[in-house]
Amino acid sequence: MNFLHQPWPWYVAGPLIGLSVPLLLIIGNKALGISSSLRHICAACFPGKIPFFQYDWKKESWNLFFVGGICLGAVITLAFFHNGQPVQLDPSTIAALKAAGVREFDELMPGDIFNWGRVASPAGLLFFVLGGFLVGFGTRYAGGCTSGHSIMGLSTLQWPSLVATVCFMAGGFIMTNLILPHLMKWLLL
Repeated sequence: MNFLHQPWPWYVAGPLIGLSVPLLLIIGNKALGISSSLRHICAACFPGKIPFFQYDWKKESWNLFFVGGICLGAVITLAFFHNGQPVQLDPSTIAALKAAGVREFDELMPGDIFNWGRVASPAGLLFFVLGGFLVGFGTRYAGGCTSGHSIMGLSTLQWPSLVATVCFMAGGFIMTNLILPHLMKWLLL
C-alpha cells in the first residue's frame, strides 16, 4: 500500500492513461474526454430552447459517471493517501517561481496566487476569472480539451487533434516563458 502514497512515475501513469483509450473503445465505442461533460450537465440541468443544448445527453451519461469517478478518486486520495508533504518541485522551478514573486510552496497550488483572499484582487481576477474564461473558450473553440485531443484524438490519428495539440503546446510555451513571468512580477511583486 505504500506505493499509493507516492506519485507514480511517468512510465507507469502514462501507459495507464493511454490504455484507457482502447479500453473505452472496446467497452462501448466511447471517446475519452472531460470537457464535453460540462455541456451534458448544462443540457441536463437547463433544458431550455438553446440549440447547443438540445440533444440526447442521456446517451452520453457515462461521461458524467467518468467525471464523477475522477472527483471521487481525488477525494479518496486526499482523505486516505495524502502523505502530508509539500508537493515536490524541481529546484530550478522553485528558483524561477521565487524570481517571479511566488513564496509559498506548501500546498498543491501557490498560496500567493490561489487563495480566497485574492479572488477579488487583480491577480485573482486575472488567474481565476480571465484564466477560467479563456480555458473554457479555448476548449469550446477547439472542440475539446487536452485530454480529448491529445490522448484520444492523437491515438485515433485525428488530424484536427494534432493541430489542437500543437496549438495547446505552443500556447503553453508562449504563456509560460514569455507572458507569465511579466504578469507574475507585475501582480505579485
